[in-house]
Amino acid sequence: MTEKRNNYLSWDECFTQIAAVMSERSKDPSTQAGAVIVDQNNIVVGLGYNGFPRSCSDEELPWEREGDFLHTKYAYVVHAEENAIYNANKPTSGCKIYTTLFPCNECAKTLIQSGITEVIYSSDKYHDLDSWIASRKMLDLAGVKYREYQPEFKIKFETN
Repeated sequence: MTEKRNNYLSWDECFTQIAAVMSERSKDPSTQAGAVIVDQNNIVVGLGYNGFPRSCSDEELPWEREGDFLHTKYAYVVHAEENAIYNANKPTSGCKIYTTLFPCNECAKTLIQSGITEVIYSSDKYHDLDSWIASRKMLDLAGVKYREYQPEFKIKFETN
């Protein structure tokens, strides 16, 4: 009798890897972020990556990080977490989100308002910046759990 495979991916690993793959859709030259929203049954509800709003040409808006606000990407980019919510195929209340980056304060507000109950992130590289301090404060006040998850495996693609 054949035994079941033992080295399969956990749900955390699976969704963390999907968020990483989604980040590869981003055209942002400096930051690529991805997000996956899943419900209580581990069914994908929404996917997102950081980029400009639909119908806004990425050839006509700036990718710069520095300069006056209207000439930087920050005035225009939709974050991965927001896009995952906008792309959701059902209400996100009670869902959890897997993200490549810890959410900023703007995304935290959106996650809280959308009923997300847990954030699982891969990187918190902006931890000490004001936007991320505010994010953690709001998530704590709203009772949204968050935790870091580091992928255990490299993504592998096989063709048989």
